[in-house]
Amino acid sequence: MITLLSGENSFDIERALGVIINDFEDIDGKVEKIEADDLRPSQLPDILTGTSLFAEKRLIVIRELGENKPVWSALADWIDKISDDIHLVLVESKPDKRTATYKALKKVASVREFQPWSERNLTVIEKWVDEEAKTQGVKLNKKCIQLLIQWVGTDQWMLFHALEKLALIDDVTEDKIKDVVEPNPVENVLNLFETAIKSDTKTLTMMLKTLEQTEDVYRLSGLLSAQAFQLAAVASAGKSDNVAADFGIHPYVVSKLTPIARKLGKSGAANIIEIFVELDDDMKSSKTHPWLLVERALMKVAGL
Repeated sequence: MITLLSGENSFDIERALGVIINDFEDIDGKVEKIEADDLRPSQLPDILTGTSLFAEKRLIVIRELGENKPVWSALADWIDKISDDIHLVLVESKPDKRTATYKALKKVASVREFQPWSERNLTVIEKWVDEEAKTQGVKLNKKCIQLLIQWVGTDQWMLFHALEKLALIDDVTEDKIKDVVEPNPVENVLNLFETAIKSDTKTLTMMLKTLEQTEDVYRLSGLLSAQAFQLAAVASAGKSDNVAADFGIHPYVVSKLTPIARKLGKSGAANIIEIFVELDDDMKSSKTHPWLLVERALMKVAGL
């Protein structure tokens, strides 16, 4: 038996793998986890057709075997020869679907794909948070669920760990969520934008000093540039346009950017785009400290 767990949603993959492993360990014993980097094609016969002296059934887990191209290619010749007593589980975040091995697996294996969530999956995310919260003993009403997603983002690992923190307190409220759970970088970027638009340079400087201790400057710069383009999209949208759906922007982000877009207008949003295009260029070529470049860009926004 072969199972292929594929996709970039590592949380759901680990959950699915955990179920397979637990079910096997409850009945048949220890799982064999093999490092893909150390494998050679000549080892496949022993791994996939050999029996164990200590167990009738074997569960073999190999992660990212596709990165080991010689072994991945050789696997195609052994797929039909795998012993019935062996359950081979392959975990591949980005399998090359053009390869002969993947095409062969597709025919005989149980292939399960797990894609990462985005803002387009809000209904699914809210339902998952509600169910996971109940599992962890956290009581959340609909408003708290929506705030938690806005505050943390759509990453399941971050949502899961946020719920773990909330499970330690009683009577979870919106204010307690903000006190206990760290906001995601998008929330920080929104706050930076709002502060810059208000021309509150003193607060802006303090915020940047705080973020410098916790955030990666290049990641923050990328998020700021992405936010600038989202701002331009909101500023350019007509009354009948659905910006959230058309551009895949979280409705919460749209709601936060809308008053900024109204204040700036299309020309102001275009000016901000120019500022962050310049920031991107400077981050790649300037010898100036990157945090100073980010501060300079935001100060230019404040000067608009």
